[in-house]
Amino acid sequence: MIQRLLFPRRCPMCDSIIERNKLICDKCINIPRRVFGARCLKCSKHLNSQNAEYCYDCEKHKKSYVRGLALYEYDSVKDSINNFKNNSRPEYAEFFGDRIIHYLGADIKDFKADALVPIPLHPSKLKKRGYNQSELIAKVISEGLNIPLRNDVLTRKIKTKEQKKLDDSDRQKNLVGAFHMPRNGVKLDTVILVDDVYTTGSTVDEASRALLEGGVKKVYFVTVAVGVDKRQ
Repeated sequence: MIQRLLFPRRCPMCDSIIERNKLICDKCINIPRRVFGARCLKCSKHLNSQNAEYCYDCEKHKKSYVRGLALYEYDSVKDSINNFKNNSRPEYAEFFGDRIIHYLGADIKDFKADALVPIPLHPSKLKKRGYNQSELIAKVISEGLNIPLRNDVLTRKIKTKEQKKLDDSDRQKNLVGAFHMPRNGVKLDTVILVDDVYTTGSTVDEASRALLEGGVKKVYFVTVAVGVDKRQ
């Protein structure tokens, strides 16, 4: 209660103070756009071609994960996610996690995962930010769907450059060897990676590869937002 008085709940879109029983203000409720229509069978991006089953990226690059789910089109929530990560708005996780549960919860349960694993931050970035946004989202999902949260499974051992500042090729190279899972250190067959944004998939793919090398058999993912299919 004291925390709510000192840090009142804010709308994740416009950042205005809202009522305690709401997660988003009335005027912003329609701003986040869910991914619509045909989706990539691999990463969940909206498909620009009605005849395609996979987006351009998933056709071009083999992925190490089985399948992923994404809730919103990135362009509709990019400012919110920027505030969430970089402007000290950890409370936005409650809205994003709640919406993931509401719209994607049944599909997430179908994965029959042993645990949710948030994409880790490098220790220096975690210290600077004060929280891992992916872990906060994963915590809400974990509590809502009764799936264990494991933030001790995967570590980020290399401090990488910001992905959004790189082109597709450099994004892939930037993350090589960035993640680590102790081999046979954790007995998990199936896990779901949790992240805030999926664009080219480089981060999720590299994290998935580290989990598979560590002994996990199947990796899925869920993200708040996803980028666009590059196929015209």
